[in-house]
Amino acid sequence: MVKKITGKEFEDTVKTGVSVVDFSAGWCGPCNMLAPVLEEVSQDLTDINFYNVDVDTETQLAVRFGISNIPALLIMKDGEKKEIQVGFQPKESLIEAFKKYID
Repeated sequence: MVKKITGKEFEDTVKTGVSVVDFSAGWCGPCNMLAPVLEEVSQDLTDINFYNVDVDTETQLAVRFGISNIPALLIMKDGEKKEIQVGFQPKESLIEAFKKYID
C-alpha cells in the first residue's frame, strides 16, 4: 500500500528501513499512470515502505531533494537518500531497482 505523507511526517516515516517516496501531482499524466503500478509493486515487495508526496502541497520537500521533474521516486534506506528515478517505469523494472536495497 502506498501511503500519502506530508513534509512534517517525512523524517519519522523514512528513518528506518527501505522507503520509496513517490513525488507526484494529481494533474500529471505519467504520475497517474505510475500510481497503480507502484501500488502493485508495494504488494509484491512488503519489506519496503511506499509513500506518496504531492509536490503541489509539499514544495519545500521536493526542493530539498532536487525534484524538478515528476514522477520522481526517491529511494531511502535508514533515512539516507540512495537514488532518485524519474519518469514512468514498468513494474518489472521497478521491482529490480528496489530489490537491491533489501538486506
